[in-house]
Amino acid sequence: MLPGVDRIFEVTKTDPFLSDIPKPLAVSSIRAVIETLRTHIIEHESGVSEENLSEAAVSEALKKNLIEKLKPKLLRVVNATGVVIHTNLGRSLLAAAAIKNLIAIGSGYSNLEFDLLKGIRGSRHSIVEDLLCELSGGEAAMVVNNNAGAVLLCLETIASGKKVIVSRGELVEIGGAFRIPDVMAKSGAILKEVGTTNRTHPFDYEKAIENDTALLLKVHLSNFSVVGFTASVDLKTLVELGKIYHLPVMEDLGSGTFIDFSKYGLPKEPTIQESVAAGADVITFSGDKLLGGPQAGIIVGKKETLDRIKKNPVARALRIDKFTLAALESTLSLYRNEENAVSAIPTLRMLTTPVKQIEKRAKRLLAILRNLNNSRLTVTLIDLSSRVGGGALPLLNLPSKCIGVEVSDMSANAVDRFMRGYATPVIGRIENDLFILDMRTVQEDEAAVIKSAMLDMLNRS
Repeated sequence: MLPGVDRIFEVTKTDPFLSDIPKPLAVSSIRAVIETLRTHIIEHESGVSEENLSEAAVSEALKKNLIEKLKPKLLRVVNATGVVIHTNLGRSLLAAAAIKNLIAIGSGYSNLEFDLLKGIRGSRHSIVEDLLCELSGGEAAMVVNNNAGAVLLCLETIASGKKVIVSRGELVEIGGAFRIPDVMAKSGAILKEVGTTNRTHPFDYEKAIENDTALLLKVHLSNFSVVGFTASVDLKTLVELGKIYHLPVMEDLGSGTFIDFSKYGLPKEPTIQESVAAGADVITFSGDKLLGGPQAGIIVGKKETLDRIKKNPVARALRIDKFTLAALESTLSLYRNEENAVSAIPTLRMLTTPVKQIEKRAKRLLAILRNLNNSRLTVTLIDLSSRVGGGALPLLNLPSKCIGVEVSDMSANAVDRFMRGYATPVIGRIENDLFILDMRTVQEDEAAVIKSAMLDMLNRS
């Protein structure tokens, strides 16, 4: 009783909905719909009605299939989780200036690798190098596609086939099973662990130095913290040791920052400027974490070391494109005025927003949701904590104001599932059997989206 592919194609090709659909896509969708029905018949023969096998029913199923196929996979979502630098949700939001510059560069040609003064081929590294040196105090800088790439490139350049000494307590793993020892192995460098998980001393490094040692490496503990009976070697001490034995020192800051967050009531994070001042030969950090820019791996440090890294053929495989450079240059420019950076860069703004300001936004949304006047919906203002995310400040709980949502005939999981499936997905979290909207990460223009999603859910369920 199943209609054939050709028959469905003939029946539907006059449908306005299908007029702009390429024939190969339409045919593949028809086949997919019919195959689904065939499988359903085989597995549940008694549950398939003749009506569901009609040409009209198959045509309707075809439309639904095509609608799903034509929907973009990458969607804007509302981040109501309270995690500011949410890796799964795209990490940092770009500042308005970065978006404006990205559009300008992306919609036309640019001087990506063209020296406008000399009229000859230039280097894309020069686009942001001066700006990075100005902000960090480094002698030279370059940018690759992400921090993992930056670490790999530096290790391969400086220490391929030779030993790199690193504290056992700094052999971190971050999201996606990215591990420092694995990256080191891929670079060709040989890992030399020293110290213990909780305590490492200068003499541990000194005892491990051999003729084939090429580098002393320090890794910032981005996403965890060791507390209690601990000891570690600070970067300045490691640099002094490097000078004695004529060894370069590298620091992987992970989620690097130009801002001293302690001035804003947050825990102290080592700044890029401090690492440069301590004398590290090379420092790597991410562009889309605490920096608040696009995904990028930034390398700053001594000119002699950076010159070698730039000449490494692997650098071409890891280079960034014009879109990233456009967004990064605009983001970095904002840091010339710290006050401006904190207010204009969304990541910094969300991290430093006073809880009273968040409460005002929460109360506005609370009133909007209560004005839906649905007896099934209960919304309450709750004091909870947000997180920084992105492997930064793992012990910090940011005080926040949240809205707890309860629907009388739906579980919190059902509410969460519906909100995730909305046209503009709203991603919250579940605590104490409530669907939570954390207002620290909800943007000003997203209250209307949340209202629309809630109204749709209440009308459908």
